[in-house]
Amino acid sequence: MTWGKWWLLGAFGALVAVTWINPLWPAEQALHSSLTAVAIVALWLLRRRLDTAQWAWALLFLALHTIAARWIYSFVPYDDWTNALFGVRLSEAFSWDRNHFDRLVHFAYGVCLTAILRRRWVRSVEIVLATSALYELLEWAIAMTLAPDVAEAYNGQQGDMWDAHADMALAALGALVTSLASCALRRSRAAATRSPAPATTPRERPGREPAR
Repeated sequence: MTWGKWWLLGAFGALVAVTWINPLWPAEQALHSSLTAVAIVALWLLRRRLDTAQWAWALLFLALHTIAARWIYSFVPYDDWTNALFGVRLSEAFSWDRNHFDRLVHFAYGVCLTAILRRRWVRSVEIVLATSALYELLEWAIAMTLAPDVAEAYNGQQGDMWDAHADMALAALGALVTSLASCALRRSRAAATRSPAPATTPRERPGREPAR
C-alpha cells in the first residue's frame, strides 16, 4: 500500500462517516451501503494489483454511491446544491420530473470501471454491460423478495418502467466515452513523442562558389 492509497482510503472513510451523521433512512441506507462494504473488501484484496490511479477511480465511484445512499438515491438534493452554488435548479432548467442522481452514478460506473480495466473498448463495454445487467437482476430479486416500500426505497425507480434499461445504457455510454477518450489521449501522446526528422542540406565544399 502506497501513501497515496492510504490517503484516498482515509478520505473515503471520512466521507462515509459524514453521511452517517443523523441518517434520514438508516435501514435503507445500510442496505445500500452493504454493497459498498463488499466492494471495499474486494478492493483491499486486489490492492497489490491496482495502482494508485485505479484505486482512485474505484473510490470515486464508491464515493458517489455513498452520497446517493445517504438520500436513498431518490431524494438527493442536488437542486439545492446547484441553486446555492450557481443559482440554478437543474430540475426546473431541464424540466425533470424525477431525481436523476441515479443516472449520474450509473454513467460514472461505466466511466470508472473502464478506467480501472484499461482494456480495448469493445471488451470494456461488454464487461460494463454484463455487470450492469447482473446488478439490475439483483434489484429485481430485491423487488420480488422484500416488502414493496423497502424494495422501492432500494431500487429508486420512481415510477420509471424503463429504469433498468436507462441505467444499463448510461453505464455503457460511460464506458464508450472513457474508451474513446483514452484512445485519443494515447494517440496524442504517441504523436507528441514522434519528432520530425531535421531537414538536411548538402554541405558546400570550401573554396568553391555555389552554382548559380
